[in-house]
Amino acid sequence: MLLQPIAPESDDRVEHKTAVLNGCSYHYLYGVPPGGQFKATVFLIHGWPDLSLGWRYQIAMLLDEGFRVVAPDLMGFGGTDAPKVPPNSINLYSVKRASDDIAELAKIVGARTIILGGHDWGGWVVWRAAQRYPELISHVFSVCTPYSPPREEYLSTEDLVKALPQFAYQLHLASGEVEKSVKDEQSIRQFLQGMYGGKGPNGEVVFDPNQGVFVEHLPLIGEGGLLHGKVLDYYVKEYSRHGIHSTLNWYRTGKANWEEDLALLDKKTISIPSLFIGATHDSVLKPEMSKNMQAFMPQLTKKEVPASHWALTHKPEEVNSIIKAWLEQQGFGTKSSL
Repeated sequence: MLLQPIAPESDDRVEHKTAVLNGCSYHYLYGVPPGGQFKATVFLIHGWPDLSLGWRYQIAMLLDEGFRVVAPDLMGFGGTDAPKVPPNSINLYSVKRASDDIAELAKIVGARTIILGGHDWGGWVVWRAAQRYPELISHVFSVCTPYSPPREEYLSTEDLVKALPQFAYQLHLASGEVEKSVKDEQSIRQFLQGMYGGKGPNGEVVFDPNQGVFVEHLPLIGEGGLLHGKVLDYYVKEYSRHGIHSTLNWYRTGKANWEEDLALLDKKTISIPSLFIGATHDSVLKPEMSKNMQAFMPQLTKKEVPASHWALTHKPEEVNSIIKAWLEQQGFGTKSSL
């Protein structure tokens, strides 16, 4: 049975907390099972254009299964700081910085080891964090985002698109054009509705992987899709804090991420227990992109759900079932505390 997802506000299962991590303030959701005892600590890392609350169904399941849960808003998102670039370095939005901040947050909550899960950009973060912090991360899983090893040679987004045309949207998101139209509460609301499946009266969509965001369709987008009601209101409020520009900095980090990945060229193998959950109908991160992962992950489990990219909320019961079964296989099936 699917548990009631975590409510955006006033849910006694979680606290909204803040912590300063390497000089920047982060907002995160924090939950401990009733009674205060837990098997292990699970960190959950969201993607774009999402928030920590994107894990609301998984947080509910993990707490019910006896895990402590920590889910931060990434840099530039929600209640976390959104440093302006320039004058600040784009490296504040890099995957290495996110990995370092996860490690710092683990110290703050007193976790010697963590299980680390990610989705979308969060999936990219968790694979790299597992390479950078093998002593901290005992298990790692990703929904939708396959593992790709660090590269010796730089591959620009333009070159990536030549091989994988469905990544062309990243060029549009990095261009600075999208935030010119998604700039107030109403346009943010319509943008979020559209990104999560809402359409216009004649089937107009907001997003196409091969092109980007159709800003001209924003005024046409109404209720519908996976984001609605109080959860939509919460997302709109959180995205209105900084605007959308800071979240798009993640798509401007290609060169910075490659440069920082050079330190990982001799750490391409992730030897800890790993889980990848592909989404059959993901139009960007297609499941077949994961076909070579086993070569780098001797303890990899691969599964797939009949879902869109928003598998966490589109097919939460299926995703939760896979994560739960995998954790049980890793020895977390009995009630105990760490």
